[in-house]
Amino acid sequence: MSLRNVHSLPVHNGPAAWSEILGLAPARAALSGGKGCDVAVVGGGFAGLSAARRLRQIAPDSRIILVDAGRIAEGGAGRNSGFMIDLPHELTSHDYAGGSEGRDRILTRLNRHAIGFAGETVRDYSIPEGYFQRTGKINGAASELGLSANRSYAAHLGALKEPHELLDAKAMCEITGTGYYQSGLYTPGTAMLQPAGYVRGLAQGLERDGVNIFERSPVIRYESSGAGWILHFAAGTLKAPKVILANNGHLESFGFRRGRLMHIMLNACMTEELNEDQLRLLGGKECWGVTPSDSMGTTVRRISKAQGGNRIVIRQGGYYRPEMQTSAADLRRLKRKMRDKFDVRFPQLSGVRFAYSWAGHLCLSKNAVSVMRELEPGLFSACVCNGLGTARGTLMGIAAAELACGMTSDVTAFFLAEEEPAKLPPHPFDTIGANAYMRWKEWQARLE
Repeated sequence: MSLRNVHSLPVHNGPAAWSEILGLAPARAALSGGKGCDVAVVGGGFAGLSAARRLRQIAPDSRIILVDAGRIAEGGAGRNSGFMIDLPHELTSHDYAGGSEGRDRILTRLNRHAIGFAGETVRDYSIPEGYFQRTGKINGAASELGLSANRSYAAHLGALKEPHELLDAKAMCEITGTGYYQSGLYTPGTAMLQPAGYVRGLAQGLERDGVNIFERSPVIRYESSGAGWILHFAAGTLKAPKVILANNGHLESFGFRRGRLMHIMLNACMTEELNEDQLRLLGGKECWGVTPSDSMGTTVRRISKAQGGNRIVIRQGGYYRPEMQTSAADLRRLKRKMRDKFDVRFPQLSGVRFAYSWAGHLCLSKNAVSVMRELEPGLFSACVCNGLGTARGTLMGIAAAELACGMTSDVTAFFLAEEEPAKLPPHPFDTIGANAYMRWKEWQARLE
């Protein structure tokens, strides 16, 4: 029996705005005393909650306990942009296309499986429809670089025989209310989420199904035993023969894949609620989502009352932080950049304030693989979403639950066939190199 410490815990900068605009949710208890279950899930985001739901489907009588270091919907799940994308969306590619047509076809099929799983969850747990809408998304282009990327990706989608539509500047203005974009590439399969609302509803549904969820319960130590695993908390312990780690980049905090995971911090802002005069000045459609044609560009999304108010969300500015933390100074700097990005897109809304600004953490591997496998006997991982926390996180949760139950499927086969994450250069060369590269790519994509 070897006792291992967890080396770092999640630290967030700024509020999880998607959760804030829904109002406070009742707090759940922290784990205390000695508890036991059949499967323990560490992490209450898309991966962890999906793992718990899949476990409940496979083994409805099993005892499942899920623990989260913070509060449900206030970690990564409340800090992403809410795009659940069906098509290949490789962030290290110049146009989002993956490595090959064959792999991209498999990924598309699996991503749609994740979206279908989420859709069934919305139905079964009576989650409001506004929190999950299959409306598609647009890759927006504002420069020749963006236009070229869209044309390249459209050709790739054509080869895959996937539906898509190239939009001109007039169509983009009619949708978004801004004349900033020269063109767009619309794809219909993306589900747009109110991410905090979705995961809140999923957690509540799981509790009605008998899953116990504890908040503000970070694992601080853990150990193996003859009967499985013992997780240690500030005020208690949890014993389980099987444990699923669904904590994305904090897999490294538990001692696994060190020196192989890339920790990228992204920042976003959300406006105050737009009034009727501002909505008239803006024009365009009520809800839409634009991802940049170049992945280092700016993501913009408009939401409505059904998601928590008529607001615009803007996300831009990534930087590498191996310690998985950002600072208030980082956030202030990026907030100024996002103000500039917002104003150039929406000059008619120059007086609109940002009500919220925040930082979020995503985890990539150099070779774009995830870590979904059995790490040690009875200890499973559903980590490293590669910037695709909604769809990829859901898929990894499904796969880890199936693997823990001894099942095989197309989902488990996909992840188990992946290579290990590639090694990164030693510190500090990893940080220097990654941030220099990202600054260069951001400059190239500055108009996007």
